[in-house]
Amino acid sequence: MAYPLVTISNVDMRYGGAEGILAVKDLTLSVAKGEFAAVVGPSGCGKSTLMKLVTGLHIPQSGVVMVAGERVTRPVSIVGMAFQNPTMLPWRTTLDNILLPLEIVERHRKRLRANKAEYVAKAEKLLETVGLKGFGSKFPWQLSGGMQQRANLCRALIHEPDLLMLDEPFGALDSFTREELWCVIRDLHAAQGVTIVLVTHDLREAAFLADKVFVMSSRPGRILQERRVPFERPRDLDILYKPEFNDLVHELRGAIAEARIAV
Repeated sequence: MAYPLVTISNVDMRYGGAEGILAVKDLTLSVAKGEFAAVVGPSGCGKSTLMKLVTGLHIPQSGVVMVAGERVTRPVSIVGMAFQNPTMLPWRTTLDNILLPLEIVERHRKRLRANKAEYVAKAEKLLETVGLKGFGSKFPWQLSGGMQQRANLCRALIHEPDLLMLDEPFGALDSFTREELWCVIRDLHAAQGVTIVLVTHDLREAAFLADKVFVMSSRPGRILQERRVPFERPRDLDILYKPEFNDLVHELRGAIAEARIAV
């Protein structure tokens, strides 16, 4: 059985000091190494706070966050992140945007200078994996929104993170492109074995991609339900139209409705 890569235990996180807004309260969850977990819940329930706690961008007032067996007290270096807005630098090529984290993270910086060709080859391989072979020389403004998000995934994976955090990465895309990218991230997860935590409002997305789904309450957020997804991998898009899949989505929707009034 895989050991937990991420563990959050009895965490409280408040913004704005002692009298500020309590974002999450008694938040507890665990994600095993290699697992794909999705987090859903009402707007403002603390999903993004959870992401920042795991990555070390916020340190909780109480409780413990553990990643790879170490207590999180500062930003975590083994994490790759992708957000709804790809935020690619318009003056850099797609390839140079993908390599950007290696220029910033200290332990990669010197190695990048000495082994540039190796990293370029790795970036080109990632681009091919997500269907962007030959687009490394293009600038972001020459790419569609879906293509930019594919490149954004490459940037999050270039330093081979043990943990990939996805915060609504496909929310701004049309439904067809979104489903294409579900298959891209499905295949990346299968090929690389990376642990993934996905925050999403899209319950179909959660049910299609994840091994388990956490349902959060209204603010202050806590885990109300942990639901194991019963469908075997690999999953094809055809599953979206099967009754058992839609039953799960409706059950999650009901849990979200309950979460809106949970205190």
